[in-house]
Amino acid sequence: MAQLWGGRFTRETDRLAYRFNASIGFDKRLLQQDIEGSIAHVTMLAKQGILLIGEKDRIVEGLTGIREDVACGRLQITEEYEDIHSFVEANLIARIGEVGKKLHTGRSRNDQVALDMRLYVRQEIVETDGLLKGFLEMLLSLMEEHLETYMPGFTHLQKAQPTTLAHHLGAYFEMFKRDRLRMRDIFKRMNFCPLGSGALAGTTYPLDRDYTAALMGFEGPALNSMDAVSDRDYLIEFLSALSTVMMHLSRFAEEVIVWNSNEYGFVEIDDTYSTGSSIMPQKKNPDIAELVRGKTGRVYGALMGILTTMKGLPLAYNKDMQEDKEGTFDAIDTVKDCLTLFGAMVGTMKFRKDVMARSAMEGFTNATDAADYLVGKGVPFRDAHGIIGQMVLYCIAQNKSIEELTLSELTSLSSAFGEDFYGAVSLKTCVEKRLTTGAPGVSAMQEVIERNRKYISQDQGIFEN
Repeated sequence: MAQLWGGRFTRETDRLAYRFNASIGFDKRLLQQDIEGSIAHVTMLAKQGILLIGEKDRIVEGLTGIREDVACGRLQITEEYEDIHSFVEANLIARIGEVGKKLHTGRSRNDQVALDMRLYVRQEIVETDGLLKGFLEMLLSLMEEHLETYMPGFTHLQKAQPTTLAHHLGAYFEMFKRDRLRMRDIFKRMNFCPLGSGALAGTTYPLDRDYTAALMGFEGPALNSMDAVSDRDYLIEFLSALSTVMMHLSRFAEEVIVWNSNEYGFVEIDDTYSTGSSIMPQKKNPDIAELVRGKTGRVYGALMGILTTMKGLPLAYNKDMQEDKEGTFDAIDTVKDCLTLFGAMVGTMKFRKDVMARSAMEGFTNATDAADYLVGKGVPFRDAHGIIGQMVLYCIAQNKSIEELTLSELTSLSSAFGEDFYGAVSLKTCVEKRLTTGAPGVSAMQEVIERNRKYISQDQGIFEN
């Protein structure tokens, strides 16, 4: 068992206790971050005269060699090591000898692992933001394509008013745009370096923490060493943001599942993102959408796990915090997979325009516009509301849509109706006359699309902003 702390102990750790305590099985994915942090650390130590330049160069060469050998498979990360830190240090000493033992000068595993997780999460925020940007680009293309694809808008899952597919997809565009804003907000707040905080009270070595932070692209050093090693707020915020991403994906997935059903038939999911049944040969199931909906709870669980872990911990570091990794890693992997697959599925779906338009016509979605027509003829709105309610009851009894009523049927309900009523309640008219910012009319939507296209084209990414 490779341990960094054995000098104090006279008996070997119980095997089960060792395995229970070890984290190498999951923190091995922090190898790149551990080596990056170590290189920055020894570079600073040499600048400060704590290490000789030659010692720093040998250590950096050894660390780089470990990274390259792991990457190409010449070196395996095995469970004989307690954690990724002991793996790196033990292999470094084996390669370059006694000078390798100077790597840990002026730091603790507490600030080391705090740094590794910050570096890892920081990079994952950037990658998640990139996936969200790609998802938004796909949505924007669909919005441009479907400015006049009419469909029913819903409240309470009841057909309410006519809208367009572009308008409907635009609602999701705004959701995922807010998700990107959250990524940037978290990045800015977490981008401070804990390295140099030691176990909890800093160190007596003359470290240049500003220099170390700058080497790794941080805004600066964390300003309280106790908080630096025990802070996991950034993980909680990131997992909360990821949970919100999944909530948005789940809402979208639910609609795709409903739209894909035989009863709706609004969309057809491409075969590459569907599965069949082992017993029912006619089935084509929306499994990707259903899995996205299901995996949302998995990401929520990671958030609740870290909140529960942190809720009663005294300052500063406690071993409980080792539980921050597995759930976080799983949540990140899950969200990235869901964004990639769900985006590809939506981007290849076929939207059945004729079915969507017919559904809007058959659901009395133009009833509000019919009432507005009467108001335009001088009928008080409350009276108009009652007249159109009677009209809907009549249509249901006669199995007709509003547009199918004859003029004599209309005038039997109110003398205010005229031939111009039919044009006033067509789907195209109902949508086109809604031109306020954020509404589904073509010119209003084109303005929003242009704004969003500019937003995407001018975006330089988190690091650059």
